[in-house]
Amino acid sequence: MPPFDLPESDPFSPHNLPYGVFSAPGATDRTVGVRLGDHVLDAGAAALALGSPYASLLARPCLNPLLAAGRTTWSDVRRALTAWVTVPAHQSTVAEFLHPLSSVTLHLPFEVADYVDFYSSEHHARNVGRIFRPDAADSLTPNWKHLPIGYHGRSGTVVVSGTDVVRPSGQRKAPTDPAPVFGPSVRLDIEAEVGFVVGTPSPMGSPVALADFRDHVFGLCLLNDWSARDIQAWEYVPLGPFLGKSFATSVSAWVTPLDALEEARVAPPERTHELLPYLDDTGADAEPGGYDLRISVAVNGHVVSEPPFSSMYWTAAQQLAHLTVNGASLRTGDLYGSGTVSGPAERERGSLLELTWNGRDALELPDGKRTFLEDGDVVTLSAWAPGPDGVRVGLGEVAGRIVGQALG
Repeated sequence: MPPFDLPESDPFSPHNLPYGVFSAPGATDRTVGVRLGDHVLDAGAAALALGSPYASLLARPCLNPLLAAGRTTWSDVRRALTAWVTVPAHQSTVAEFLHPLSSVTLHLPFEVADYVDFYSSEHHARNVGRIFRPDAADSLTPNWKHLPIGYHGRSGTVVVSGTDVVRPSGQRKAPTDPAPVFGPSVRLDIEAEVGFVVGTPSPMGSPVALADFRDHVFGLCLLNDWSARDIQAWEYVPLGPFLGKSFATSVSAWVTPLDALEEARVAPPERTHELLPYLDDTGADAEPGGYDLRISVAVNGHVVSEPPFSSMYWTAAQQLAHLTVNGASLRTGDLYGSGTVSGPAERERGSLLELTWNGRDALELPDGKRTFLEDGDVVTLSAWAPGPDGVRVGLGEVAGRIVGQALG
């Protein structure tokens, strides 16, 4: 039966309608799809059948044309899609273009332009500081409360959920080793994050203000910033992450539009340091900036952490403002990650580095102990956000399996 009468508990109800890209059974062509329950609507085919003016944006092999169309069009398309799956007069036409989710192949939903990753959870940053600088007077670096720290990553290795992650090789050197060695990472980690997808571009030399965040960012998705901690530790001084991060970044197959998350908007934590004007979101007229997203991290099906995104110190709007304050331009398809999401409790840490305290305290899993990831391990991030009238808005999961390097 077509999923027009979903139970209220379904996290992919008509209030959600996240976007993805899929291939139908037996087809090789890709097209934009919208998730409804455990089905996928071929949005392009439905738009053509209904004579919609948005067919030119939806009957495409990726989301980039829709992303580039801008906020007014995003809202108009969303209203049209909602009507197609809720108004009885449209349902007989739309039903023809629904596919069971289990029968389709999901693809990377947009062409990634640039990729930037931030470091914006105070709980994560303090944990990292305590691990690596235990004798420091302050576990945070001096700049941390003044700007959202980030690095530029590699857009070409952003992959869709379900893609295997090959264990990376590189140089590593333990403090007691006389010289570096080369080989596969032995401290492979995860970072549970949220990714923000840019739609409307901006010209070079024109910073994006806090108030303009929602005019440029289309939506969000879950993101796993895989990290080879041993490679990272040896290479990151003085220029920061490089090969320890660039081998793979996994994102969900579904992008949830910001318009689906209105009820999930929350104020960020209290600011403890005065912010420069371009980052100052403390005014009475400032938009909330934060999002109440409840994330779960599972290793081989066993939940090991539940990080709360509402605790993030730096918001996505501040990250975008800082990313562009030097005049850097935005491009359609830009992706930026929130940084590891961690809360104040041990059960809320978003990386194995923190959960095992740099390998000191092994996790007890049903299939054995873990400090860092082993070949064959499957990591799955899932999340939901509060919606209207108690409805949950589901974020598409992001999963990846670690595989060893092929020999020969």
